[in-house]
Amino acid sequence: MKILLVKLSSLGDVVHALPVVQDIHAAFPGAQIDWVVEQSFAPVLALNAGLHRIIPCQIRRWRKSPLTEATRQEWRAFRALLQQEAYDAVIDLQGLTKSALVARLARLAPGGKRYALANQTEGSGYEAPTRWVADVAIRITPHIHAVQRSRELAARALGYTFPPSPDFGLKRHFAQAEHAFAAPEGIANTVAFVHGTSRADKEWPLVHWTALGRRLNAAGYQIVLSHGNAKEQAKSKAIARVLNESAPGHALVWPLLPLDALTQELARCVGVIGVDSGVSHIAVALDLPHVQLYNFDTAWRTGPDSAAGRQVSVFAKPVPSVDDVWQAWLGCLETVSGDASDASECGADGA
Repeated sequence: MKILLVKLSSLGDVVHALPVVQDIHAAFPGAQIDWVVEQSFAPVLALNAGLHRIIPCQIRRWRKSPLTEATRQEWRAFRALLQQEAYDAVIDLQGLTKSALVARLARLAPGGKRYALANQTEGSGYEAPTRWVADVAIRITPHIHAVQRSRELAARALGYTFPPSPDFGLKRHFAQAEHAFAAPEGIANTVAFVHGTSRADKEWPLVHWTALGRRLNAAGYQIVLSHGNAKEQAKSKAIARVLNESAPGHALVWPLLPLDALTQELARCVGVIGVDSGVSHIAVALDLPHVQLYNFDTAWRTGPDSAAGRQVSVFAKPVPSVDDVWQAWLGCLETVSGDASDASECGADGA
């Protein structure tokens, strides 16, 4: 079976859709799964061994200059790459006009079908062309988590059931690369701060970051700071400057990293604390201890599953307090320590 997934952007949305790959392979071992994605997010998909082919596009850039010769050439090259294979199923996981266009351009094998969302779900974008293009439009419960939405759409399109817990396919990649995930003593003593977001109303105040950083430094952790642009880099440097006042080395600002390298560096951390952003969602996909900060009550739709306690969201208006985030972090660590103890006891019993 050859399957094409269409989820072009943004980073968090692409990460949320990753479990679909593992779900399909569990239901159809040996299936060939290809994925169309914006080129800037392709490095994250490359870390998932379940994908046969990643087909990059640059629709965001092409829309800015659609009539130039360069755009026309790149579009023709993309279309040729897309149409190299004929698919038994094309699944539009995004539900927008641009994803519907890609799904329409894809070639179907004899008997193949295009599948898409039949309706909008709460808090997510949706445009009608996605169901006009589809051979089968599937209605999804409107109040649904972003991860569950993609998993349910694909499962109903292809006729399988999926396990309760999502597998993003990234943890396995780094486990094979001998990165430790279970025992805290096997991981570098660093905590990553992810403060960058494309929306100013999702930010957490700088004074809160520095106050939290001091608590973590006092507990023996080094803070590492990521950034994706000049503005975020300036904030990272400002946080590091305050934390390093008492002693150098309390905080380190990473250089600007491509997404695959950034994901690798996050995997080496003891955990991550961050705002609602694509990079924070990568921390969830890596199954790292993680506290995700929300200034809006939308964690039900995009946040981590807090039931296990390893990853939690903290919501408050206007912003979560430092104390609330600190207590949530301690709770994550306690859960991880408990999981490690349970694993050790099981090993001893087995011996």
